[in-house]
Amino acid sequence: MGERERSASEIQSALQTAVGEVEGSSIFVFQLPPLPGSTGGLPVQMVLRSSQDYQVLYQTMEDIKQRARESGLFAVVDSDLDYNNPVVQIRIDRAKANSLGIRMQDIGESLTFLVGENYINRFGMEGRSYDVIPQSMRSQRLTPEALARHFVRSENQNMIPLSTVVSVSTKVEPNKLTQFNQQNAAILQAIPAPGVTLGQTVAFIENATESLPVGFSHDWQSDSRQYKQEGNTLVFAFLSALIIIYLVLAAQYESLVEPLIILITVPLSICGALFPLAMGHITLNIYTQIGLVTLIGLISKHGILMVEFANELQVTEGINKRLAILKAAKIRLRPILMTTAAMVIGLVPLLFASGAGANSRFGIGLVIVCGMLVGTCFTLFVLPTIYTLLARNHSAVTKRKQDLAEADEIMGNTIKPSLN
Repeated sequence: MGERERSASEIQSALQTAVGEVEGSSIFVFQLPPLPGSTGGLPVQMVLRSSQDYQVLYQTMEDIKQRARESGLFAVVDSDLDYNNPVVQIRIDRAKANSLGIRMQDIGESLTFLVGENYINRFGMEGRSYDVIPQSMRSQRLTPEALARHFVRSENQNMIPLSTVVSVSTKVEPNKLTQFNQQNAAILQAIPAPGVTLGQTVAFIENATESLPVGFSHDWQSDSRQYKQEGNTLVFAFLSALIIIYLVLAAQYESLVEPLIILITVPLSICGALFPLAMGHITLNIYTQIGLVTLIGLISKHGILMVEFANELQVTEGINKRLAILKAAKIRLRPILMTTAAMVIGLVPLLFASGAGANSRFGIGLVIVCGMLVGTCFTLFVLPTIYTLLARNHSAVTKRKQDLAEADEIMGNTIKPSLN
């Protein structure tokens, strides 16, 4: 896999071009979803539904397909509704048949022998059983003109050609009639073009369906339905991670302000992580979302290293918070840089990944690496300023506790002799 000269997307495009030239077939080439548990089928499936006739539904679907093809976002665009099923309709002129003295039963029996395939009996030959099917020869029933060579007997015992009372017409019907929520439906099936995300294709179709006629609505199936239902969970997951980390830090430091000081590094690192997305190197997908949530825990460690050490310096050395955070920033500089370097170096293989699934690994690696580098730089300069403005003065609290402890000790020594 690592020695091939073409990527999976290039091979997909070449194969789709080749199979698209096969007449009378619908062959689609698409890559398997990177995550297990896919619903199957093509990635993009939009259900267009309406209570109107299938012909109106077909025309509306054709308009959407034309806009999708012209957008350049799709490698393949198709639908399950198509008027390509030829049928032959046989109509009997009842009034004319009655005037000629021809019974409908006789016409039906004649047509049965002409186009029917019902068997009336079986016969055995050489130990095998065969069906007896009364039917005209194939060469005598291929065209509507063949009706002129078949006759039906009237009540006057006259032989009258079937073409006298029977007319034949041809038309096309839908190849498939689909129902969705008890409404007539047609399913748009598409494959995103190489380099185009599922979110871009879904957004385009959503925009195209805004101008649907009255009485039309749409829904989603397959991966596009899962994307619509679960694609907006990033905000919930992100806020949940922040709240959990905040509650843990608040319990550890017994403060509601110091966890906010530590978490100030999170939005700074997220800005760095979103930079490659803004430049167009990667897209916001399930893998980059995992990287963003992971980045919250990784970058919070830098703030913990500085804030916790600054608090200890205030308690042990009795200095104010400004001097404490400056000293903590100098002493904790090496651990912070070593932590960042270890994470970045460990993620370098993801940036140069190749083979199947390389895009997913590249997305996770690039988000975390950019977020760690930018977040570390901002942590060393922004966090000390925020700490100086918002943090508690632990040295004053410690001095007051020492005064109270000395007062308690004096009071205890004074009371003990009187008890004796």
